[in-house]
Amino acid sequence: MKLTILLLALVTAAKAQTPGPVSVSGPASSSKYLLVPALFSDNMVLQQKSTVPIWGKGEPSQKVAVKASWGQNARAIVKEDSTWEVRLKTVKAGGPYQVEVTVGDSTIKYINVMLGEVWLCSGQSNMEIPLQGWPPDNPVKNSAEEIAAANYPNIRLFAVARAVSAKPEFNCVGTWTECNPQTAAKFSAVGYFFGRKLYEELHVPVGLIWSVWGGTKIQPWISGRYLGRLPDYKNVVDSIDIVRDQVDSLNEWIRSHPVIDVGARNPLHEYDNLNFDDGTCSGKDFNDSAWKRMNLPTYWEATSVGEFDGAVWFRKTIEIPRSWIDSSLVLELGPIDDMDETWVNGTKVGGLLGGGFWATPRVYNVPGDIVKDTGLTIAVRVIDTGGGGGIWGNGLKMQIHPKFDSTEAILLSGEWKYLPVAEYINSRFYVYGVKGQPFDDRPKIPISVGPNTPTMLFNGMIAPLIPYHLKGILWYQGESNSDLPSDYNNYKYLFPLLIKNWRADWKEGNIPFYWVQIAPWTYGQKSRSYMVRDAQRLTMSVPNTGMVVTLDISSLTTIHPPDKQDVGLRLALWALAKNYGKHVLYSGPIYKSMKVRNGKAIISFEYTDGGLLTKPLNGETNFIIAGQDRNFVKAEVKVVGKTLVVYSPEVKHPVAVRYTWGNTEEATLFNKAGLPASTFRTDNWPQ
Repeated sequence: MKLTILLLALVTAAKAQTPGPVSVSGPASSSKYLLVPALFSDNMVLQQKSTVPIWGKGEPSQKVAVKASWGQNARAIVKEDSTWEVRLKTVKAGGPYQVEVTVGDSTIKYINVMLGEVWLCSGQSNMEIPLQGWPPDNPVKNSAEEIAAANYPNIRLFAVARAVSAKPEFNCVGTWTECNPQTAAKFSAVGYFFGRKLYEELHVPVGLIWSVWGGTKIQPWISGRYLGRLPDYKNVVDSIDIVRDQVDSLNEWIRSHPVIDVGARNPLHEYDNLNFDDGTCSGKDFNDSAWKRMNLPTYWEATSVGEFDGAVWFRKTIEIPRSWIDSSLVLELGPIDDMDETWVNGTKVGGLLGGGFWATPRVYNVPGDIVKDTGLTIAVRVIDTGGGGGIWGNGLKMQIHPKFDSTEAILLSGEWKYLPVAEYINSRFYVYGVKGQPFDDRPKIPISVGPNTPTMLFNGMIAPLIPYHLKGILWYQGESNSDLPSDYNNYKYLFPLLIKNWRADWKEGNIPFYWVQIAPWTYGQKSRSYMVRDAQRLTMSVPNTGMVVTLDISSLTTIHPPDKQDVGLRLALWALAKNYGKHVLYSGPIYKSMKVRNGKAIISFEYTDGGLLTKPLNGETNFIIAGQDRNFVKAEVKVVGKTLVVYSPEVKHPVAVRYTWGNTEEATLFNKAGLPASTFRTDNWPQ
């Protein structure tokens, strides 16, 4: 699991002016500009049988006309602030249609438009992981077969490019595409499986908008107007308001540098042969005396580098025993997030380029013919494109030793020299190079600015979507709020606040909002993922919401469980039952109440249709019980009708019961439909 801390993704002027593949007619001089957000493009899906907003910018006082080929029109006048908005009626699902937008004498024509069901998919990495997975360590189950079968042209996909901003943005980068094996492979696996199930059941076009950023907390997804209502966040929200001009200056500085667009490359080789004007950095005799120092292992975001994605060189010169000269050595660096190319004495000895290697330990062989004296220079170019970056892990795993004798190892942890040479933003590298160490001149901002800065992702990746008419919202996030007390203790306030915020801004009432409860995993010793899970359960008290439980389909070896099919299916069950009138059981047991009788706790649940079923794991029920002394012990359980009796001979007078109250505890309680019960506790004691 990586904490993503990245800098600004920029909406280019060209993308802003041309939202997707469209045809523009009319004399160029007739209007200074016509701007419609990228959400409106060929292949888009508009919500059926509703009134959908369409909006943009133009010259004040110009007439706006929107014409749809299903027989509806809408008109408006551009306001003094250059904005306009119309409301266009839609009919029942179908298509393809055309929509024409005319402002003054300029027209944009959108083709292959469908009417159907539109859902927003948002959150962090478990909603982000694509159908192709992040091999080798984070696969999606049956990925190859699923991709080959993903030929659904009436399912349409819109991926919002990563973007952070200090103010709500008007536009985003992205375009609607038809679902086929090529486009589905790179789209959210959870979103795809949800959309496919809806399509199979409803037989109407489905539009999926994907706005995600792995490793992010919930705070950046909430607007300043709402987050500032919580005392813990008011000061940082106020600070962001103050530095907006400085953020703009930083963006201008970044844009002034040469660009390498890896997004336009072959995906199999997008990181090969990247030239950041840094070719000399690998040499043994390169002069790095002016470089700054960093103690490794660490994520560089925890150092003076701050929130940064891109390429950073690390160099270290060590003295080795004379007996090692001409001997083959083994270089161990531990995990590197995300990619690396590694040299010893100017000779490349290894490297891993591509996605999915962020947790892979680096172990490279150093040939004896480059070990010619007792001075050994190690140079590593690390590339991070999302998440915490750097050489991280256990310092005892950073070492070098003779190939056949690890007992003589020299530890490499401690001080290294470093220099950032390129910054990665939205599939582009902005090249700083080595000469003059330009990164040292990068404008400084008095607060942290990145995707985990409160409000930044709402501004950059949610605000541009509002008020596009949605049927509902899907959310999968919470892992990154499991580590700090200020995060997991506040999640019970932050999550309902996000729902309230988004609903208020979309102005569509209590729009359906369904989420995935985070799965068991090892996390860290100080993590309290079960606190987040319980906060997610408590949020079900918010009207028109629902939760998918994943306690039975987790993977304790990865924070990204491979089974995304069942996650998408279970989300779809909520939507089919609550929004489309299908008679399906859509939730596992949810704690309702507890009574104590004859020294035993009697637990009642919602969603027990067909009764309850227990499946102990290795003899464990994953229930614990306590009396007034708050000393929790393992409990026995027994199903009685639609209730569960929980007890222990060590607790004569039960006061509290908890279930799966741990980072790695998995499901043992289900209903007869096979859906698992949620983590819960009957008490409100501290942790």
